[in-house]
Order: sequence, then C-alpha cells, then structure tokens
Amino acid sequence: MSDTMELDLEGVLPKTGGSFEGEDVLITGGAGFLGSWLCEALVRSGARVTCFDNLSTGSRRHISGLLRSRNFKFLRGDVSRSVPGRSFDVIVHGASIPAPELYMKSPIETVRANGSGTEVVLELARKTDATVLLLSTSEVYGDATLIPTPESYVGRVDSLGPRACYYESKRYAETLCVSYFKEHSLDVRISRLFNSYGPRLDAGSGYSRVISRFIVQALEGRALTIHGDGNQTRSFCYVSDTVRALLSMLTRNVRGQTINVGSDTEISIAVLAGLVKRITGSESRITHESPRPDDPRRRHPDISKAKRLLGWSPSVRLEDGLARTTEWFRRELAQPDAERRKAGTRRVP
Repeated sequence: MSDTMELDLEGVLPKTGGSFEGEDVLITGGAGFLGSWLCEALVRSGARVTCFDNLSTGSRRHISGLLRSRNFKFLRGDVSRSVPGRSFDVIVHGASIPAPELYMKSPIETVRANGSGTEVVLELARKTDATVLLLSTSEVYGDATLIPTPESYVGRVDSLGPRACYYESKRYAETLCVSYFKEHSLDVRISRLFNSYGPRLDAGSGYSRVISRFIVQALEGRALTIHGDGNQTRSFCYVSDTVRALLSMLTRNVRGQTINVGSDTEISIAVLAGLVKRITGSESRITHESPRPDDPRRRHPDISKAKRLLGWSPSVRLEDGLARTTEWFRRELAQPDAERRKAGTRRVP
C-alpha cells in the first residue's frame, strides 16, 4: 500500500463518529474499488470483516495486505446465489457491475447482482437482525432535470434504455430495502453514490472511470479521449471522503434513510481533461469520440441531507485528489504488465 493510501485511511476513522470494535461485518463486492477501501478501514477500526466477492470486477490484489490479518476473511462466491450463512452485525452490499461498458455486455448478471443479490442479503439480515447498508447509485436519477439533485427527486429514466439493466435494478434494490424496512422493521440505510475516484479505480472500464482513464492516458503520453463534446458534467468525490461518509452512515442513527454521497463541486469533462494534463505534466492531445448512449448531461448532488444527518462533507479538493491518484498510477504503471492486470490497472484503449 502506498504512503498516500496509508495517510488517507488514517484520516478516515477519527472522523466517522463511532467504533466498530468487535463487530462482525460482511462486505459483498469487498475486493472491488470501494469495497476494498471499506475492508481496510473496518479492519483497522477493530471489526471482523468477511469479504465476499466473485472477482468478476474486483481483484484479489486489492485485499492482499489484509489476508494476513486474523480479523479478515476472503470468501469467493456469487451474491445473487448465496452469501455466507452465519450471523453478522453489519452487511454492506456493494457487489455490482458498475461500469457501463461491462454491465451493458452482461445485463442479466448485472440485474441478478443488484436484484437477486440484494434479496439474498436482506433475507440473511432479516434472520440475523443485521444492519444493511446498500451502496446504490446516482444512476437511479437518470438524466436529471433538477440540479443539484436531492434525494426526493424521483428520476428521469428509460426502463428499456441501454443502461436500464443497471439503474433499474438499483432502483429495485432500493425498493426491496425500503420494503424490508417497512414490513420487517429491518435496519436498512441506502447511500446513493455519485462518482468516486482514487487509488485502485480500474482505468480500463471506460467512462465511469474517466479520471483513471485520463490519468493513464496522460502518463503514457497518449491522447485523452472525450466522448461527446465534453460539456457533460460530473461531480467527483475522492475515495477517502466517500468511505468516511459510508462509515458515518453506519455509526449515525439514520435507519431507513437514503442519502446522497458525493462532491458538490461540478466540473465538465473537458475542463477535467485539461486539469489532468496540468497535474500530470502531460503534453497529450485531447480528442473527441462519439457520445456514449444514454449518457446523462449533468451529475451534481444536493448533499445537504448528508451534512445535516452525518455532519459530513467532502474535504479533499479535486486537485489534491487528482495528485494523489496520479501518484498511485505512476507506481502501478511502473510494474510489469502481469502485475498490473492483477491489480486491475488495465491498459486503456
């Protein structure tokens, strides 16, 4: 683990407002980008963590440093079929296929992970009285017309569109959680995640990983590719801020709540490309390709609810987060190709 990641993790725990000492935690999708960060943070806070992942998009290397810990266990499996049949205090359900290029190629697997997988998790939680934190997505809002977008916005989506397998199954997952809360009084909490970035984020999975893709292209001296005119916007939250918010959702009294987690700073993709060039010192060209299908024009969360209920707001400036992420990718790109593939840092086309 890099020095930057060590410092990021050290800064997360004192600000979450609670302790996980001695708690049994299951994290589905725990070998992925956010999942592995959550595993690290929770083990450091004294929790006994079980990571459950089929490694379809996650990497064993993300959790390799935890395998020596007696408070960490890795189990390989498909959450849409089953989860470890034992009691947990907390279940974080993050298993999913989050990148458009991947979920559009595997729509049935995507729907199963978000739909059947969520029901499997909720049934285990119901039987063992566990708290469930669902990692949902800003994609449930579709191409939002209300900006900044609050949790009360009902969404503007196409149930037959190319991205529907992902956002409709996430909407269904949220409905399942709320139904278990109402019918079984199950302690569920729903986080709607906007774009998060940082070390371990796969650069090879296209638009939803635009920061990683831009950084790798810049460091390798290749053109930074923008899909469309570049005027589409996103709000990028550094991973340590995202993890801090998610842990706060577990320690604060927010039963049954749905909370946006993301940065309230909006930036266009064209401006982001220029910023990455400056931070990496790259002279790469910026080129434009065809727009992606069903691509929302703007993403900008209203995070007033997170500020009010969690006492949370992002603390890492985009420029600082990009610098930290660039440092990590410099290290990764210096490794042999085989090691990079294990790490999930694939060459960007």
